[in-house]
Parts: sequence; C-alpha cells; structure tokens
Amino acid sequence: MGGIGVISGKGTRGGGHVSLGGATSQPSKARFEMHASTSAPTPPGTVNPFVSTTEDRLSTFAIDVDTASYTLTRRHLLEGALPDREVVRVEELVNYFRYTYPEPTDGGPFAVHMDAAPSPFTPGRHLLRVGLQGRRLSITERKPAHLTFLVDVSGSMQSPDRLPLAKRALRMLVDNLRDGDTVALVTYAGDVRRVLGPTGMESKALIHAAIEDLTAAGSTAMSSGIELAYQEAMKTLDGTSVSRVIILSDGDANVGATSHEEILKRIRGRVKEGITVTTVGFGLGNYKDERMEQLANQGNGNHYYVDSLVAARRVFQEQLGGTLEVIAKDVKLQVEFDPAQVARYRLVGYENRNIADRDFRDDKVDAGELGSGHTVTALYELELKPGAGEGLATVRVRAKKPRGEKATESVHPFRATSLAESFQDARQDLRFATAVMGAAELLRRSPHADRWSLDTVRDIARASTPKGNAEREEFLALLEKARPLLRAVAAR
Repeated sequence: MGGIGVISGKGTRGGGHVSLGGATSQPSKARFEMHASTSAPTPPGTVNPFVSTTEDRLSTFAIDVDTASYTLTRRHLLEGALPDREVVRVEELVNYFRYTYPEPTDGGPFAVHMDAAPSPFTPGRHLLRVGLQGRRLSITERKPAHLTFLVDVSGSMQSPDRLPLAKRALRMLVDNLRDGDTVALVTYAGDVRRVLGPTGMESKALIHAAIEDLTAAGSTAMSSGIELAYQEAMKTLDGTSVSRVIILSDGDANVGATSHEEILKRIRGRVKEGITVTTVGFGLGNYKDERMEQLANQGNGNHYYVDSLVAARRVFQEQLGGTLEVIAKDVKLQVEFDPAQVARYRLVGYENRNIADRDFRDDKVDAGELGSGHTVTALYELELKPGAGEGLATVRVRAKKPRGEKATESVHPFRATSLAESFQDARQDLRFATAVMGAAELLRRSPHADRWSLDTVRDIARASTPKGNAEREEFLALLEKARPLLRAVAAR
C-alpha cells in the first residue's frame, strides 16, 4: 500500500506497508534517518522524522487540545471508509481520551507528568509520555462568558447532520450557561445577518427561539460573517470576562472576500484584542477540516467536530468549562534530551504545532491555550543508550496568564522511577495512549509504522480498557471496523 515518505521535514509520497497481524519486527531505519532541527509548521500529510540528539537535542511544540480528528476518523470508519491521511492527526486522537493525571498542588495552572516504557511495536525502542493536567476551576470561579455564535446557514448545511444538529448543539450549550453570560447570534450565507445582539440568560427563551428559526439556503460568505461576528463580540469586550466567537460550519466558503490568508489575518488581529475563536465542524463530503482547524489555531481556540448528539454533549456540556475558561495561553513545551542517554527521538504527531527551538522563549510567538481541566498528552519514540534513566529528558513549559503578555517558565526533569522495566509494567493510561497512537499511525499510513500490527494495537487497547469505560470500548469497536479496510488497502 502507499505510505508517506519524509525528506528533511517535507512530506512526499513513497512506498510502505501495514502489518495487520502477527509479531512486529524491526523496520529499516535508513529511509527515516534525517535531521529536523529548528522546526516550522509542516505541510498536511507530513510525518515528523527521527532526530539525532547529537544534531538537535531540543523538541519544541505548542500544545493542542483539539479533538476533531478523532470524531472525523470515527465517522469515516463507521461509514465503512478509511479517512484521508491528512484527517488523522495523532495528537487529536490521543487527546480525545481521558487520562488520570494528578492536578497541580502548588497553586499553578497546570501540573506536568512524565513516564516511559519499552515500545510494544519496535524492539529496542522506548515510548515517553509527557502529560499536562490543567487545574479545574469551580463553577463559581468561572468568569462570565460572552459568546457570539457565527452559524453557517448556506445551502450546504441543509442535511440533518449539519444545521439541524448544530441548532440542537447550540440549544444544549445555552442551557449550560449561567447568569452573567450572554449570547449573540450572527448567520452567513449569500449575505450576513445579525439575528440577535448580546442577550443575557434572563432571556433564554428568546435565544432558543432565535436558534430554532435558523434555516439553510444560499451560498457562503464566511469572511463577511466573521467580521460581523467580531462587531457583536466587541460590544461585550470588557477585559474581565471571556469573549469568544464560536463558528459552526462545514467550512465551505465560496462567496465574498474568502482569501483564506485574509481571514486568518483578521482572526490573529482580534486575538490580540481579547476575542478568541472556537470552530465546530459538521457534515462530510465538502467538509473543510483543515480550514476549520486553522481558524481555531489562529484564534487561540479549539477545533471540534460534531457528528451526533453524543458528540455535541461531550463538547458543549461535559467539556464546557475547558472550552470557555482559559487558564493559560501561548503554552509551549520544549523537551531536551540528554545525548548521553538518548540516541534518537521523534515526536509522534503535532506536525502542525512545531515551533522553532529559538522561538521557545520568544513571547511574541503564539502557541496553544489550556482550558480549565484540560489534559494534554504527547508521545515520543526514543532509542536509548545503555544506562539511560534519571535525567534522560527535561521538560520545560512556558505559558502566559490568560490576559498576560509575559510568559513564565517551569522545568521538570525525568525521574528514573518513571521508567518502567517492561511495557506490561507501565501505567494503564500510558498503555492505552500507546494503542491510540499506534492506531493513528497505521490509519495515516505512517512510514514509521510500516511493520506495526493492528493486532498488537488491539491487544494493548483491550488490556488497558477497564470494564464499563464506554469511550475506550468504542475505540476497540473502531479497530474492528478499521481491520478489513486496512487489509484491503494493503492487498492492492
């Protein structure tokens, strides 16, 4: 089957195969040996290479708590199709799941955790997990939220899994807001319309009625819609509350000033004023996943994909606090590997979150935001030298306060006690995250996984899924959906 080659950090097409069963074996290293020094965001489809620590001991990236890729991947598999490689972003699949990280005990906004174990996929390699756990704010600690819903009501949004589902999701969100919060509603199609100015929760029935009246027709003028949404958001911008534009769309934009770069430029400018962006995608077919993700990235917000009421409930009800309340912004991670202990490493995923090493301490460089209770997980593949243990890696985190301009930095060394002797001895969450990472690598046909086995992934996931854990049991079911699809591609 086709694979993804990686040459000097650029994605190219090349050969490869996926093992669907049996034991794993050592893949050829020659075609993966390359240097990816001070990194910049990479093109879609690119896979991070292995890096020699003697050439570059630093790995720097912005955090990402988006989960749209998992939901999109799930929908494709349930409909009997493999997702496009570009849709499968490893970090978003891994971060979709809940992991048990202890919360910070020092009063800070987050805690950092690390653990490692031998790889179950490739003999001689190890996996390092770096996790952040954001502090959970109570309901009373949450600032008032001023939300502007920007809803795509173009003709492409007519099907039941688009505008009708978006309306139900918005009603769910409104029902979970509280006194002091406000909602404004703007729509865009062939033209843009201010449906509702900023309206408090004492008029919840009016908000629900305005949402219910939305209908789809016409073409799409996203650019003009964004501008009007910002005008509404500016009315409640006061420096003490949360101001967020929530875009609900299939990402299509074909009328108006729709230069993608122009839209991104506008969004970047508004972030500096204190207005962030969350994007929520709906529908398949013409769905523009990459566009919606970039809008959220530039807007210092999150990107979600909703394909069911269950998914809507997860985003707009269960994760509401993290979606609305930012506890740290421009969060950057830099992992420094000790060349005396680590020969090579690769960051699995986060390709479009790479940051140049030299920009780690440049506070003008944007990065990701961390919401209340959010967790962030990153996995590295390592080739260790004999005697590795204490101090094999040091994690540095830089972050600003939600309205701060200067970042503070914390340092977290790896402890020898965090290195498991065998994969079976590793923590359950590390083992499950490894299974998700392995599945994502196979689904995006990563060259690093061309000898990995879906059977191994399934066995790891099954052994690390507690009885009654619905989201992990769903993942196991998706693996069975993926099996014949990957086998069919491998047989071509």
